[in-house]
Amino acid sequence: MMSEQPAAVKLIGWFGSPYAHRAEVALRLKGVSYELIMEDLSNKSDLLLKHNPVHQKVPVLLHGDRPGICESLVIVEYVDEAFDGPSILPSDPLARAAARFWASFMDTEFRESMWMALWADGEAQAAGAMETKAKLTLIEGQLTEGKRFFGGDTIGYLDIALSGIAHWIGVFEEIAGVRLLTEEEHPTLCRWAKEYTGDETVRECLPDKDRVVAALAPRKELYVSIAKALTGHK
Repeated sequence: MMSEQPAAVKLIGWFGSPYAHRAEVALRLKGVSYELIMEDLSNKSDLLLKHNPVHQKVPVLLHGDRPGICESLVIVEYVDEAFDGPSILPSDPLARAAARFWASFMDTEFRESMWMALWADGEAQAAGAMETKAKLTLIEGQLTEGKRFFGGDTIGYLDIALSGIAHWIGVFEEIAGVRLLTEEEHPTLCRWAKEYTGDETVRECLPDKDRVVAALAPRKELYVSIAKALTGHK
């Protein structure tokens, strides 16, 4: 009798997406073989539109003939539960809840202030920069002294959720000409960022910074226009 073959895993992503990176790291940490399907975001495929008709964004995880799984952190949790391998989320319920809280903080409150700090101008930019640095201090406070990563000595859920700080914030700083994360103000967070980006599993799916800068720099005017719109609503 033949043994049942594991369902194929495919990930729809884009090389410069910090959200697709989250999904890739989770799959690699669990040792899951997968096919990476690179999406053309200027001409979205029928596959993407079929499996993420609501937001039409990457990443989307396809596992066998199941419906597509959308949203990066939802994918990370699914991968943690669906596949064998080292746990990504903390086992302790309180630690798990805290990790989810700070992941949400990253994707809502931090992202909004960072956007203003990078792309607004005048008083709005100054206020955004001050707020972003204060939030970086709050995030830095979650790093336990003597531990390499947020979850301990190995990469976990919160490290993945905050990976945009480790790599992509530098991309946007270069395009915008603004410095937000510095060793003088946040030495522990900068140390963590080096640990994260230097990890062997992470490096396997971490896009080259110069390539990401080249790909995103032409969008600068769009980013600025969005910041202006946000300023008008405040």
